[in-house]
Formats: sequence, C-alpha cells, structure tokens
Amino acid sequence: MYRCAKCNEPVRNVSTLGQCEKCGSKIFFKDRPNVKKVLKSD
Repeated sequence: MYRCAKCNEPVRNVSTLGQCEKCGSKIFFKDRPNVKKVLKSD
C-alpha cells in the first residue's frame, strides 16, 4: 500500500505511468506499520 505525497490519498496499485490517479503526482510513500522493535544488548 502506498500513499500519495501531494494529496495523501491511499494508492494500492501504482500504474505503469507511476502517477496518482487523483492528482497526477509522481511521489509516493510506502505505508509501514508502527512496530516497536526491542533489541537486547550483551
């Protein structure tokens, strides 16, 4: 799942043209889950 940088609209499939279907922007951010990672130190 991607999100458009200009209109913040979720985009599932980035078309072959690589543009947002709503606003035409070519910049996308990949949505990542907020997961906290815990590391152990030795």
